[in-house]
Amino acid sequence: MKKMKKLLMLVAVCCFAAAGPAQAETIVMDGSTTVGPIAKSFAAYFTKNTGVQVSVSESGSGNGAKSLINGACDIANMSRPMKSKEADAAKAKGINAVEHIVALDGLSVVVHPSNYVTALKIEQIRDIYVGKVTNWSKVGGPNAKIVVIQRESNSGTQDSFRKLVVGKGNPVTKRAETQASNGAVKSRVASTPAAIGFIGLGFLDNSVKPLIVNGVAPSEETVKDGSYPVARPLFMYTDGEPTGNVKKFIDLPKTEDGKRMISELGYVNRY
Repeated sequence: MKKMKKLLMLVAVCCFAAAGPAQAETIVMDGSTTVGPIAKSFAAYFTKNTGVQVSVSESGSGNGAKSLINGACDIANMSRPMKSKEADAAKAKGINAVEHIVALDGLSVVVHPSNYVTALKIEQIRDIYVGKVTNWSKVGGPNAKIVVIQRESNSGTQDSFRKLVVGKGNPVTKRAETQASNGAVKSRVASTPAAIGFIGLGFLDNSVKPLIVNGVAPSEETVKDGSYPVARPLFMYTDGEPTGNVKKFIDLPKTEDGKRMISELGYVNRY
């Protein structure tokens, strides 16, 4: 009998060792602060409905790409397409960066609510950001020196704004202040009567005033129909075509719940 008990215990131990400790699957995300609200909303929803833990870091699009390339995340959130040098770096490390468009976004050019400028042309915004226009009076505003706010160089929002508005090869004025996130830009503009900045559509509230650009106001409708000129897609990147829980997560924008969350956050559904 004692031998039988010892044998049963040995079998149980061996089975446990073979199975290994139970581990909860996790999904790790890193990247854009613009995509961040979507990622965090999706993460809370996904964990609630599947039990899978999802962590979201917001270190900027460039760092999201680096995290994916270095195998430090499962999904890179990016507010711009991956650059060719990033794609090359990924290939060099055996990473097949696959692009997934999760939503559309309008880059809202914002000023302080007290500023009586309501509309500008892209050319005027460009002249402000390259330093050709330095006083609001030159574009129909008050006699006040313009405080130019931009994002950090690692930001996908900064990259998109430079391509869509400033133009490649045109340096932003050295007088421009740099902020680290959409929220920081909004706060600076909201507290500075002479400031101008740009933020994602989902970050708009009545603390700042969005400008009409080329005769079109930023909105879900104008971004979706392509009439608003400062718009862009938002991305999530995976290493290869996603499978399992990562695929279920990436497919959320195609579901009714995913579409609802995107709309509630102020972004525009692609699907």
